[in-house]
Amino acid sequence: MKPQLPIEQLAINAIRFLAADAVEKANSGHPGMPMGAAPMAYVLWRDFLKHNPADPAWPDRDRFVLSAGHGSMLLYALLHLSGYPLSIEDIKNFRRWGSKTPGHPEYGHTAGVEVTTGPLGSGISTAVGLALAELKLGAEFNRDEFDIVDHFTYVIASDGDLMEGISGEASSLAGHWKLGKLIVLWDDNHISIDGTSKLAFSEDVLARYRAYGWQTLFVEDGTDTSAIRAAIEVARSEEGAPSIIAVRNHIGYGSPKQDSPSSHGSPLGEEALAAAREKLGWNYPPFEIPEEVYRHYRTALDRGAAWQEEWEKKLESYGWKFPEEVQEFTRRVIKRALPAGWAERLPHFDPATKMATRKASGAVLAAISPHLPELLGGSADLTPSNNTKAPDMSDFSPENPLGRYVHYGVREHAMGAILNGLLLHGGYRPYGGTFLVFSDYMRGAVRLAALMGIPTIFVWTHDSIAIGEDGPTHQPVEHLMSLRAVPNLWVIRPADATETAVAWRMALERQSGPSALIFTRQSLPVLDRGKYAAAEEAGKGGYVLSEPAVPPQGVIVASGSEVALALRAQEELAAEGVAVRVVSMPCFKAFDEQPGAYRESVLPPRLPTLAVEAGVTLGWRRYADDVLGIDHFGASAPGEIVYTKMGFTVENVVKRMKKLLER
Repeated sequence: MKPQLPIEQLAINAIRFLAADAVEKANSGHPGMPMGAAPMAYVLWRDFLKHNPADPAWPDRDRFVLSAGHGSMLLYALLHLSGYPLSIEDIKNFRRWGSKTPGHPEYGHTAGVEVTTGPLGSGISTAVGLALAELKLGAEFNRDEFDIVDHFTYVIASDGDLMEGISGEASSLAGHWKLGKLIVLWDDNHISIDGTSKLAFSEDVLARYRAYGWQTLFVEDGTDTSAIRAAIEVARSEEGAPSIIAVRNHIGYGSPKQDSPSSHGSPLGEEALAAAREKLGWNYPPFEIPEEVYRHYRTALDRGAAWQEEWEKKLESYGWKFPEEVQEFTRRVIKRALPAGWAERLPHFDPATKMATRKASGAVLAAISPHLPELLGGSADLTPSNNTKAPDMSDFSPENPLGRYVHYGVREHAMGAILNGLLLHGGYRPYGGTFLVFSDYMRGAVRLAALMGIPTIFVWTHDSIAIGEDGPTHQPVEHLMSLRAVPNLWVIRPADATETAVAWRMALERQSGPSALIFTRQSLPVLDRGKYAAAEEAGKGGYVLSEPAVPPQGVIVASGSEVALALRAQEELAAEGVAVRVVSMPCFKAFDEQPGAYRESVLPPRLPTLAVEAGVTLGWRRYADDVLGIDHFGASAPGEIVYTKMGFTVENVVKRMKKLLER
């Protein structure tokens, strides 16, 4: 038997073999990345990461994001070894049904996982939002001698992460914003699934990051822990720029499959795993960790408790000197609660007017923003069109970190990920806007928000063919339904200005998932709530907006701009002796969450129902017997003409309703 290795080498090997053994037992996973990246992960977690395994939610902890989420066993090994509530049995159950160790890290599922990662590029991009939140909160709450917000955001990223377009968008912003507490360790192992990364990735990555405004560092030997420590120290000392450290690692380190793509996404196999044990001097069977290794790692519990205790004492002293600030900090960062009475600030709208819902949204923001300091706005270079900037919001910049409005430039996907990071960090309720048709560019971030169950708010305007002359490239047709298909995403399309205020209330009060607020470019009548049902009913997702004077023969259900059309058709049908009910359906999922009795009272199965929406008909037939929609692309012409030519007229709605009643 070989002599016992030094404790540092044992600790690094513990990561490697927990990862490789778990993948082997699961017969599924990615052993190569954890085996190669183990030394730099060890140095980061053992020597630098400020965290408390006993309280993973401690507000002033450093954030760690494994952007290379396929190497999830690297993170699970670190969590287990450091003393988080992740047992050796959880490690053994890697990728098994109901385990705490799913194939990719999942926020809210495993204690210590800050961000759901796996789709490459999303982790590093979300981390930009985490670092931005730290910068802004520090500027807002820190005082002389009281740095109650003072932590780093660390990322381990892969070659694939840095190939993805979203990471370029987000990294460009991070450099522009001078996020000095963002540090990325690049697992520069030269291997992707297809083979050498040079098959498709030959650029000078560090030169690109220097152009973004980052500090760039290089560690030639990924097993040289002293060099890794020195590089991280240099990165931590740079306050005016984010840092990326390229660490030359070797995938599948120590195994016969080292530097081979075969170690990327498949178990090593018993023979190769045994050879790796022999070469690296790991004289332990699967899942056995020496006690001295546990003691070595679990000093994190004592250090973490001391760090947190020191911080809590500082926060208490801060509170004595700054009582209003500590109350606000506690509400926003620790409790994540909205201020009492904020919804009373929502505006009321004159029913004698017409207003685009994007402008109504702007009016809502103007009314509530002064009373919601956590509200953090932004747009992907469409601020005047999205109406996303409240008058009291100044522009965020490195020179004005207190600014509450973020200009993301034409970077929709990065904006979505950064919004998620801001939300995950705590202290802010972020929203960001663009045109609905460009939600396609944001889908990855939107889906992850829904998967994580976090209340990010996405604002999408210019919601239909009625935007007109810009033509089919900018006229969303399939987008509403494709977004409604995302589990746990509330897609809210209000019918008028008053419903718009309710939509904002729904989104801000929601805690279990994201919301998409869908607004019009064209003006819509502000509905007279003395004549029609109260807009507060929109919070149920769907409600009876207008009931005829006699029992209804049928129902017209619509969303957004088509609700006003449905009301005009109702009047025409009434003049012809046909009584129909009009239902406004701003949010499918909120409606579906209502009790069955309520849903049937709004849309009785016995009543023939026509749905009207300027988008694809797919999905509406769960509520309606017939659908007036658009199952093709739009056209370039003035909006009213496109709307009319596509059949969205009172005459056509009346015709379709009468035909339905004749069945």
